[in-house]
Amino acid sequence: MVKQIVRDQIFLRQKSEPATEADKQVIEDLMDTLEANSDRCVGMAANMIGVKKQIIVVAAGPFIFPMVNPVITKKTGKYKTEESCLSLDGVRSCTRYKEIEVDYLDQDFKPQHGKYSGFTAQIIQHEIQHFSGELI
Repeated sequence: MVKQIVRDQIFLRQKSEPATEADKQVIEDLMDTLEANSDRCVGMAANMIGVKKQIIVVAAGPFIFPMVNPVITKKTGKYKTEESCLSLDGVRSCTRYKEIEVDYLDQDFKPQHGKYSGFTAQIIQHEIQHFSGELI
């Protein structure tokens, strides 16, 4: 189900909790909401649709893939950039890494490990940052 985008900074600054299999519907809602906003959005965290769980979805070309309880285990190539967010107004400066490795669960809650670089790595880092309540 397509959900409304949360813009309440007080809510967005709250920490997210690990997701469980009881949160499978959140994954579907996130994927639907990202697809509905694909003209202006390339990634989304669960708190952006009002759920404080550690779930993100990422658009990589025509594919949208979820990551449940993702943890960045390695990062290299630090750089400065600017990003925007559907939940916030304007563009803000931030630090990202060119290459990352991530441990996560897929939508079937099976353990996965991925290596990402470039723009996809940047999207993943942005969305994982939502879990801490730290806004870009």
